[in-house]
Amino acid sequence: MDNPADFMAPPNPYDLFKEWLALAEKSEPNDPNAMCLATATTDGKPSARMVLLKGLDERGFVFYTNMGSHKGQQIEINKHAALCFHWKSLRKQVRVEGIIEQVSDEEADAYYNTRHRGSRVGAWASKQSQDLSSYDELKNFVEEYEAKFEGQDDIPRPPYWTGFRVKPDYFEFWIDGDHRLHQRHLYKPDNNGGWERGMLYP
Repeated sequence: MDNPADFMAPPNPYDLFKEWLALAEKSEPNDPNAMCLATATTDGKPSARMVLLKGLDERGFVFYTNMGSHKGQQIEINKHAALCFHWKSLRKQVRVEGIIEQVSDEEADAYYNTRHRGSRVGAWASKQSQDLSSYDELKNFVEEYEAKFEGQDDIPRPPYWTGFRVKPDYFEFWIDGDHRLHQRHLYKPDNNGGWERGMLYP
């Protein structure tokens, strides 16, 4: 088991998260920025799915989606969400809980314009989370929008496609230990704009 004395939790959870993410970018076989996003209805019925972290600063964790999707609809009615990063190669995990807010149009446009052309066309073609009769139907919509934007490099962002930011009010950093005696380091906001640190039994 890792010796707790070997690990010192820094004052700022974002510093620790960035350190672990950098390690994961070197060791994970693919998508080190993959995270499980959990949302819920107003009556508490949860849903979870994997999405990609596309922005990070001390305002929170950003991902992008179609607002008409299942998660988009749940975010509209319930702003509470949770994230989970699990890096098997590192034997580490991070849990985040917080409130979701929509990013600005300028931020969404800036990210959208970095996407591969096919992904920008796909954002127009996919009626995310709606019933699909066959994959050919989706391919037909892709061809339709490829034709619409033929010869056009500046493909506009669909009005229903944007980003969301999870603003954390809880972090938990998990380190795998022998005999399931794991380390769990938590952070909660304090009253001075910083973070209160603690540990949990495994």
